[in-house]
Parts: sequence; C-alpha cells; structure tokens
Amino acid sequence: MASFDRVKSLQAKHAQLESLLDRERTRPEPDAVMVRNLKREKLRIKDEIARMA
Repeated sequence: MASFDRVKSLQAKHAQLESLLDRERTRPEPDAVMVRNLKREKLRIKDEIARMA
C-alpha cells in the first residue's frame, strides 16, 4: 500500500511540474534554465514511477 501512495504522490508532483512548465512556457520570455530544470525533474519523477510499476 505504501508504494501505491508513493506513486500517487509522484503523479501529483508530476502534474504540478507540468502546470509550472506550461505557465513558464506561456510567459513572453520564458526562463530557459527553469524550463530545463522543470523538464529534468519531471523526467526523474516519470522514471521513478516507471521503476515502481
């Protein structure tokens, strides 16, 4: 059950990062470093979810 809760938590964090990434991309001058870091974190979380599945 703990792994299910962990996956749910990671999915929520992934969705939050996606929202932040969308917001940053729609800015007139997106911060390229922030976009890169958000993408890296999203990928890290996606990989962790995949390992748990």
